[in-house]
Formats: sequence, structure tokens, C-alpha cells
Amino acid sequence: MSIKLNKTLSIEEAMKVIRFKEKLEFTKEAKERVQASRDCINRAIELNIPMYGVTTGLGANSTKNISREETKLYQEKILKSHAVSVGREITEEEVRGIMLMVILNGIKGYSGVSLEALECYREALNKDIYIFVPGSGSVGYLSLEAHIALSLLGKGKIMYEGEWRNSSEVLEFYNIKPLDLSYKEALFLISGTTSVTAFATIGIYDMENLLKNFELLSAMEVEVNGATTRAFDERLMSVRKQSEQREAAKNILDYLKDSEICEKYYYENLQDPLSIRCIPQLIGPVKKRINEAKATILNEMDSCTDNPIIYQNGDEVEVISGCNPESSYIGLEMDCCAISLCMLAKMSERRTFRLLDEKLSGKPAFLVKDSGSNSGLMITQYTQAGLLNEMKVLATPSVIDNIPTCANQEDYVAMGFNSAKKIAKLVENLNYIMAIELLAIFQSNEFMDRDLKRSSVTEKIYKYLRDIVPILEEDIELYPIIEELFEVIKSGKLVEII
Repeated sequence: MSIKLNKTLSIEEAMKVIRFKEKLEFTKEAKERVQASRDCINRAIELNIPMYGVTTGLGANSTKNISREETKLYQEKILKSHAVSVGREITEEEVRGIMLMVILNGIKGYSGVSLEALECYREALNKDIYIFVPGSGSVGYLSLEAHIALSLLGKGKIMYEGEWRNSSEVLEFYNIKPLDLSYKEALFLISGTTSVTAFATIGIYDMENLLKNFELLSAMEVEVNGATTRAFDERLMSVRKQSEQREAAKNILDYLKDSEICEKYYYENLQDPLSIRCIPQLIGPVKKRINEAKATILNEMDSCTDNPIIYQNGDEVEVISGCNPESSYIGLEMDCCAISLCMLAKMSERRTFRLLDEKLSGKPAFLVKDSGSNSGLMITQYTQAGLLNEMKVLATPSVIDNIPTCANQEDYVAMGFNSAKKIAKLVENLNYIMAIELLAIFQSNEFMDRDLKRSSVTEKIYKYLRDIVPILEEDIELYPIIEELFEVIKSGKLVEII
């Protein structure tokens, strides 16, 4: 199977290319659009139209002219001078994501990039090329993108047989013709909201999966705590005009509809703790945040965020400079998503704490029979606390900061890069926190009345978990179990079971 690209993709289609490595093809219309835009650049050069970054220098050097003779060397100079992000390399998924977003940026036909350049990126994706890209030191775009372009020019490093090799050697092995850049192409390859949109696309895809798992764990928590489902009553939900909250409550009730435990405790408690009672009131706004972030990401993927753009009006060609690569849209959304992930994490941790505390749960301390000589799950909550603390630090908004750059030519900087980049770590931490909660739920279930039937949904999950998670009779090594449950959640397997 291959994904046919005309102008844009859905997030699901993008992830098929990014994560699942489906091949990418360009439609005839896409190719024609790109070629027409390239023809416009060539015509603008012939007409001596001044173009930022094409016939001039960049940033504070925009008043200095670049001669035609310097053009080819200038492309390489741009990439060399801008490939200055540092530190640990980003993941293969993230590199693939940026490359795909570069293609999407150029395929609209407003950038003047050659079809050959986009074909080089497409071929590198299709042949599963993993380029070395240091991940730190960007305020929005430029640096990471420059590392990618420089490698496809034959100057950087590419992974081959488990080692970073000179890119020229690896490109030759894969029979990929290196980039041969001309007017404006280097500038295009590093301009746009490409890295932030790539990080955001991967992040929002994983957030959707986590929220589905969180909803399922929430239903399991209601049951295993012997909580009342009256807090999710449709009549109660109907008086608050928030559709996402109403949907979350309905899903919880659907998961628990045939639970004898929930039936028994329906009138037992007048009001449960907030970490149980407020489940729909948290899932609802997080779902709304994800939906709004998705819409923003899709708009970015369907946009040209290059600078300058090439605009054709009949026979006239106009080069328009502005600031479409600015990252506020993605930055604001991802900072809000970071806060949302923290809110899910703090509820998950609080619910785990309740299960481990014998005074709150009514079950053996730390969910092990002999808690005097065994610690049970005691220290797993420490792990949650450490992960949550890290998440709270990361959730501090990045876009509220401002550090001027480029001799004050860029006196206002959105700082959306770190907003988007940190989502991967926040998603990972929440995944671990939820894995520990799932372990606690599983152990807690063993101390529930066995004569009362679990819901058909939760029983399916317990049946699956019994094959991979041992019942805790005494202290055992917990790390491998947590990792196993982490993968169960990350892969979406838990949701598939039901």
C-alpha cells in the first residue's frame, strides 16, 4: 500500500508514513503544481525581481545582494550555517515527520522548490533513511531542517547498519541522488512550521490513544473502588452544556453496564472522592483540547508556511515576504496539551494512591497480602510522583518566553519549538503513570468479592492481563511488568481487547 499525496493528508495518513512507514506517492496534479511554482521562480530571476533569501542574504543580512554566480554555493552555505542544533539526536519517527512536513509545505505550489528536491525527500522516506538530527537549540524552525537538508546534500550523517555513516556513502548505497539546489531551495527546505507540526502530529496521535486508555482505566477504577455510577447519570450530564463531558460519562456507563459490583454499590456511597467523581469533567475538556489541537495541526498541514511565497496572478509573478513560518498556532496548542496531559496524570496518580492506602481502599496495604514483610506496590507510587513532578516542570508554557534573535530583526519569537517537542516526553511519562495505575487496579481486583461479576468489558481486560501479570503474593521484580503494561497501553492493545 502507498499513500497518494495531492495537497495534504489526514493525521492518520501522516502517521502511516511517519510511524508505519507506508510509501508515499505524488499525484500528477501535485507534480504539475510544484513545477509551475518552480517556473515562476525562474521567471522572477529573469525579471530581476528582488527576493528575500534568494537574491538577498537572510535575517539581518537581508539588505545585502547575492549575485547569480554565487547562487549554487549560497544554497550550501545556508544549510551549513543553519545546521547548528545540538545534543542528542531526535528519533527516527521525528525525523520522518519533519521530512514529510517539508514535502507537504512544498507540494502546495507556493514555494518555488523543484520537483527534484521534493522527490529526493520522498525517496529518502520510502527507502527508510534515518538522518542524524540533533534535537536541541531551535526557537521554531531552521536548525533541525538544515541538518536534514545537509545530509541529503551529502554532507551530514545517516544511520546504516546500526552506525552513523557519512551521508554521501549511504545515499550512494541506497541509490539516492543527492540534492542539487538552486535559487531559493535551501531557504525553502529550512523554512516553515515543519518541525513543530511534525512533533505535534505524532504527539496528538499518541494523546488520542492515551485518552481512550485513560477512559477505560477510569471505568475500571469506578468498579474496583466500589464507587457509585450515579455521578455519571445522563440527567446530571444534561444540565451542563459540555458535549465531551456527556460523551465521557456515557462511555464509562457503557463499559460498566453489566457490572454486579457497580449494581451493588449504586446507593452505597452518596458521593465518592473527586478523583472518581470528576472523571467525565476531566476527560471532557481534554478531549475538547485534543480536537481543537487536531484541527490546528490539520490546518498547518494543509498550509504553505514558507517565507517568502511565490504568488502567480496570470502572467505576473509576485514574491511576498511575511512570517507564515511563525509557530504560535502549534505552540499555543501544544502548551495547552501539555497542561492537559498533566491533569490526566495527577488524577491517575491520586487514584493509584487511594488503591494502595489501606485506610482509603479497605484492601491490604500496598495491595499485597503480607504487607509487614513485603512492600508490594508501595514504591511504584514513588515512581508516579517522580514522573508527575517532571511533567509539571515540562508543562510550564514555552510560548510565554521571548528571546530576541538575529540582531533584533527577530525581536519577537514565538518559541513554539519546545512547546511541541516536549509533548513526546509528557506522553511517555503519562503512559508510565497509567501503566502503574493499571497494575494497581489489577492487583486490587484480586481483593474484590469474587461472587460479584465484573462488567463484561473489565473482565475481558482482567483475563488478558492474567496471562502477562502475576498476582502479587510477595515482592517480585516489578520493572519488567511495568514495561509490559506500558507497551500494552502504548500499542492500543487494551482498547482493542474490548
